[in-house]
Amino acid sequence: MINNKEKYTKFIKSEAKRLGFLSCGISKAGFLVEEAPRLESWLNKQMNGQMSYMENNFDKRLNPTLLVDGAKSVVSLLLNYYPSEIQNSDSYKISKYAYGQDYHFVIKEKLKEFLSSIQSSIGEVSGRAFVDSAPVLDKAWAAKSGLGWVGKNSNLITQKVGSFYFIAELIIDLDLEYDHATTDHCGSCTACIDACPTEAIVSPYIVDGSKCISYFTIELKENIPSEMKGKFDDWAFGCDVCQDVCPWNKFSKPHSEPLFNPSPEILSMSKKDWIEITEETFKAVFKNSPLKRAKFEGLKRNINYLE
Repeated sequence: MINNKEKYTKFIKSEAKRLGFLSCGISKAGFLVEEAPRLESWLNKQMNGQMSYMENNFDKRLNPTLLVDGAKSVVSLLLNYYPSEIQNSDSYKISKYAYGQDYHFVIKEKLKEFLSSIQSSIGEVSGRAFVDSAPVLDKAWAAKSGLGWVGKNSNLITQKVGSFYFIAELIIDLDLEYDHATTDHCGSCTACIDACPTEAIVSPYIVDGSKCISYFTIELKENIPSEMKGKFDDWAFGCDVCQDVCPWNKFSKPHSEPLFNPSPEILSMSKKDWIEITEETFKAVFKNSPLKRAKFEGLKRNINYLE
């Protein structure tokens, strides 16, 4: 006879599939014992740069039961964003995740539907949805639930899939069947470490966030340090180098989420178009885009730095 735990777990995994998620893994909510000293050491070395929000809510970041009352399960979800086409080669580059609409809104909508579907099918289930917007160590939870392993570039990597996907969570007060962590398949490969233009991967599995091109082009609000000049490899927003060179990403397949499809302008823009972009064009082309995070002034600063 199927018990409720098994029945609910099957339902949740089939719903995740119906909503278009690449995969779904579930772990028991609790304190992340192994991550605590790693996070503390990373923060003590100031590898978060000016991302001071990383220092806030240290305890909540490591324990979802402090974020959601009565939390019992962390449902981790992956959503593919790998594009079918990439930018024109004579262009300043933006991260592939930013080609389409802002993933926060796209995934939040899916998670809202997911939670309400769980509530209408299972009954009174309380929980919260998270998309990169609260103190949740999403890669750690996804790895704990067997969706991949955290690679030497500190991204979650999945065999036969790669790493071009978003990670999101539902933290709920429902007991479920739990998945197990998978093994690390980076082996002796150092492709990401060797290719990083700014040497931000300071040692295997440790990325100094304050040296990363994504940090400089998105998070840093002041001028980019002059010693980084010439190291950005034409990246104007974010950077995909450590993912592009990862051998597991040869398995990446294009996503099927229409809202992540890029506007034709993004694919066809040349360096000249980027240099001459006006605020009006920026607002029209990047209306619902993650590029809004850098703002027009931030994007212009990045492009001027690359010239």
